[in-house]
Amino acid sequence: MPANRLQRTSGFGLSSAAIRVPDRSVDVLIVGAGPAGSAAAITLARAGIHVLVIDKAEFPRDKICGDGLTTGALRVLEELGLLPESIESWQEAEDCWVRSPTGTTRLFELPRTGGSFAAIATRKDLDEALLNLARKEGAEVLDGHGLVGAQEDSEGITVEVEGIGLVRAAWVIGADGMWSPLRKHLGVAVQGYLGEWHAFRQYVSGVGPVAAKDLFISFEADLLPGYFWSFPLPGGRANIGFGIQRDGERKTKEMKALWLDLLERPHIRAVLGEDFVADEPHRAWPIPARVDKILPATGRALFVGDAVAACDVMTGEGIAQALLTGIRAAEAVRDHGRSGEAGRAYAVALKKELVADHRMSKLLVRGLSSVGGADRAVRIAGATPWTRRNFGRWLFEDYPRALIATPRRWGKGVISQPGAYASR
Repeated sequence: MPANRLQRTSGFGLSSAAIRVPDRSVDVLIVGAGPAGSAAAITLARAGIHVLVIDKAEFPRDKICGDGLTTGALRVLEELGLLPESIESWQEAEDCWVRSPTGTTRLFELPRTGGSFAAIATRKDLDEALLNLARKEGAEVLDGHGLVGAQEDSEGITVEVEGIGLVRAAWVIGADGMWSPLRKHLGVAVQGYLGEWHAFRQYVSGVGPVAAKDLFISFEADLLPGYFWSFPLPGGRANIGFGIQRDGERKTKEMKALWLDLLERPHIRAVLGEDFVADEPHRAWPIPARVDKILPATGRALFVGDAVAACDVMTGEGIAQALLTGIRAAEAVRDHGRSGEAGRAYAVALKKELVADHRMSKLLVRGLSSVGGADRAVRIAGATPWTRRNFGRWLFEDYPRALIATPRRWGKGVISQPGAYASR
């Protein structure tokens, strides 16, 4: 065996006899170049920290996702300096139709002034733009090179990178998805974990006027608390799909047949139009949402995005959470790396910003789990102009769900903040 390769044992970590002579050293290694990894890289590079990003995929690459960007995600993207005009598929949305299982349909209008409150962009375009921004800020990016081994000690982590060799880093940020290879190699993977949700997505073109312009969400009786969605993209295209909760009753292998049935339902055909065509085969993916239970860090590794199961347990949205966790992990390394307390600081930040909202969302999911509950929610939310306006902002995370339970967030204007990119 070459002297500079790591010998793995049973797929976890490295053997104690492995020879660790790194080919190179960096301050921080980021495993995964999606939104969480890029946000961390941008933050660290701007602080003058030597950061290397690796990803087994070559960019641009597709990522299965609903492509929706909430107000929270948009604000973080603006803070990072990402320009909407740099993304070809960027589509802003102002109206959202929500349909209950019994057919009650309400239009929720987002503010027409004060910036952007909802947008759609394909993950292929969004992730590439963020990664290019990380490069521009000085982060080194090696896409097409995956992690194949890792071993942690009190001073840092030595990893083996495919096609590169050994890399020694004081800190490693795992932004490598729900089945994080970094977790696996460090022996902290969640065994048998399949996520809280499973989702189905397909790109279509030639859609009708509603699907070409507006967001559409339909709570179907056989999907609850899941839903069908249609999110507009430029050129008469849309990202359409549905999600179901893993409850032990519905089988993911039945999703293909359910998808075909959904597309024939009259109210869905009315939104999509009769002439839409599929641009590509449908694809499915799991959604991890247990940020309140999963281990966020080891001594020298911090996990972000799907690797820390940070998705919204109510909607399945994960881009805002990915960006936020990536930034918080980078800030923890930046501010507490020298003392060796970055992991602990990150865990505190994660609990402060995400856990309360996550637990509130789990309670709200219960209310949407029955036909009666979902129907009442749509009727109440759409009862008056005031409720429609504020529900639209709340749905797209303009303010946190657990606001009432977190007094530290109270303050003037907390539920009337402007959107993102207001100065454009």
